[in-house]
Amino acid sequence: MSEIIRLTTPLKDEDIVKLKVGDNVLISGVIYTARDAAHKRMIEALEKGEPLPFDVKGQIIYYVGPSPARPGRSIGAAGPTTSYRMNPYAPKLIALGLKGMIGKGKMSDEVKEYCQKYKAIYFGAVGGAGALLAERIKSAEVIAYEDLGPEAVRKLVVEDFPAIVVYDTHGGDLEEMGKLQYRE
Repeated sequence: MSEIIRLTTPLKDEDIVKLKVGDNVLISGVIYTARDAAHKRMIEALEKGEPLPFDVKGQIIYYVGPSPARPGRSIGAAGPTTSYRMNPYAPKLIALGLKGMIGKGKMSDEVKEYCQKYKAIYFGAVGGAGALLAERIKSAEVIAYEDLGPEAVRKLVVEDFPAIVVYDTHGGDLEEMGKLQYRE
């Protein structure tokens, strides 16, 4: 088992070029949430020359639509959503300086190529563990697109949020690595 790597946002190139597929990380700091509806609006804003709801440079977007918070909690269950729905939008955000995405499942070859070209990481989080992951979220604030409900853009403060490197800056792909190991 590899050692756990601690990351603090915002991320810099030197923080992530050392990461390799399969590395376990704990992320602390600010991350943002956005799913497909919010991504679509962000790209439309860029196409109109409007600013994004937050500066993506050095940031991580978590693909999540959390459930409502229970009394005394900052957020409800917050498990990752299927990432492939962000394939049409992620490359443009990566090119603008987005350094990380957290989700589940495979993303496109184009996203993998952009991770290499622009030094970004695609992290995986455990699906079905939304209640446990929510415990790592210390605060949550809607910052844009409130009308989207759970899909609104949120600013989260996280502490030791667990993830695993799925695509690294060197072209590594955890799924492909797993297939090769299985075949052996």
